[in-house]
Amino acid sequence: MWTNLHSFYCSKEWNDLLQVLKLTRVDSNGDIICEHCGKPIYKKYDCIGHHKEHISLDNVNNTDISLNPSNIMLVHHSCHNDIHNRFGKYTRHIYLVYGSPLSGKSSWVRANATKDDLVLDIDYIRECITGGKLYERSNRVNENVFGIRNLLLEMIRYKRGKWINAYVIGTYPYVGERERVARELEAEVILIEATKSECLERLEVCSDGRDKQEWTKYINDWFRLTGQ
Repeated sequence: MWTNLHSFYCSKEWNDLLQVLKLTRVDSNGDIICEHCGKPIYKKYDCIGHHKEHISLDNVNNTDISLNPSNIMLVHHSCHNDIHNRFGKYTRHIYLVYGSPLSGKSSWVRANATKDDLVLDIDYIRECITGGKLYERSNRVNENVFGIRNLLLEMIRYKRGKWINAYVIGTYPYVGERERVARELEAEVILIEATKSECLERLEVCSDGRDKQEWTKYINDWFRLTGQ
């Protein structure tokens, strides 16, 4: 028995079914094809299971609806947002987007978020309140930066405002902290996957003002802490 939608979407039953659908709904090239736009879904974290018949607290425990493969479409994350917006189903979704520095978290969110969504990224907060460059860091404003972050987390948790989706971006290398935040926000957790070599290569070619030595340490620390 699921008492809320978050517990359903975090359940073993739902995630096991999604894995089966992702393995079986592939074309001759081995690609999952989005059932909304017809284009391949190349990244597994970009593949969303969408219920044709909308899931609610009234029917989530009816497995003929919630766990019925014929009621589930595999679609791009952006297509999922488009489906809900197009038909006026403004069900709020909260996503905790995590991964290594330079894995592509912010880029993925920018590609999927709309002007009606709320994006929480601590680097953007720091840039906003200091007027400095995006990746310039000053420990003197840390209390202010984290205070604003906590306020925004509270607003997301209690769904204050009229935003549609919320994206909380962070590295979150510690499982306990990640699960706690996801549980408090009732958020879907999305890992933006990238290898350490990919992240380090991106760092080498980026020209956004990051201190290469400092960010190399951040990348190495993330992979050490997560064991990936």
